[in-house]
Amino acid sequence: MRGENTEQPIDLTSPENLEKGERVYARIESGECPDVKAELDAAYGFTSEQN
Repeated sequence: MRGENTEQPIDLTSPENLEKGERVYARIESGECPDVKAELDAAYGFTSEQN
């Protein structure tokens, strides 16, 4: 079907993804993260084509 997303959603509760999110959150809290979206995209392996 056209327009249907065939990719599986990311399980943000898995131990490895939880750790990735916590690292980004720590950078946000410390003020070291100038671009939250870019940091999260990099942490979870998203590219601009996937957004």
